[in-house]
Amino acid sequence: MAFDYSNLSGRPRGAFISLAGRVLPGITRVQDDVVPFAEAWRRDNLAALAGERPLWVALGDSLTQGIGAPSHDRGWVGLARDRLSGDGFDLAVLNLGISGATTADVLERQLPVLAELPAEPPVALVTLMVGSNDLMRPNQRKLLPTRYAEILQALPRGSVVTTMPNPSAVARRANDTLLEVARQRGLVVGELRDPRTSSWRGKLAADHFHPNEAGYAAIADVLAGVLRAAAREV
Repeated sequence: MAFDYSNLSGRPRGAFISLAGRVLPGITRVQDDVVPFAEAWRRDNLAALAGERPLWVALGDSLTQGIGAPSHDRGWVGLARDRLSGDGFDLAVLNLGISGATTADVLERQLPVLAELPAEPPVALVTLMVGSNDLMRPNQRKLLPTRYAEILQALPRGSVVTTMPNPSAVARRANDTLLEVARQRGLVVGELRDPRTSSWRGKLAADHFHPNEAGYAAIADVLAGVLRAAAREV
């Protein structure tokens, strides 16, 4: 298939990020990985589509891309893929994550790609981790529960969707929506409101926002069981 998907948002770096980077150089160092990580995932995506291994389609934002990790494949997706492989689930990752993505990006850019994938190689696992960027933007925050519900209704049965550990009221509403729709549609909940992902001491990258490899390892630890179960059911 022709695959022209880009893991870049196409939006310029925000004024706040640029200004904050002058004060905290670690922000700039992490942001400088956005383009190389996107290019690396594009290469991996093309190889995954050209191969015969079943696909894990990962939807989401910078966390799905692994921003903050030492390399693109040492985020939670790459670490969890390695663990699944060790358990006998040899999946090729098709990573549609975009740094800075909101629920609107998942609806408008990522879900259409998922819907148009060919029958071969087959899709064996779908995951979604999104919402953090919506919570940070007032104009997006109020739309989060509605957009989140729309995404959940469009996902294939058996998809793994993670809760948001953010304690805000909007995040709680989105999590409540997830739990309700998951029961109705047979989605699998990856619970990130877990002690292993509630404390980030020593687990943050140089920007003090994204996880480092230890933080991503904690996420992979929390999700390992549900990913194995979801992959086994397909």
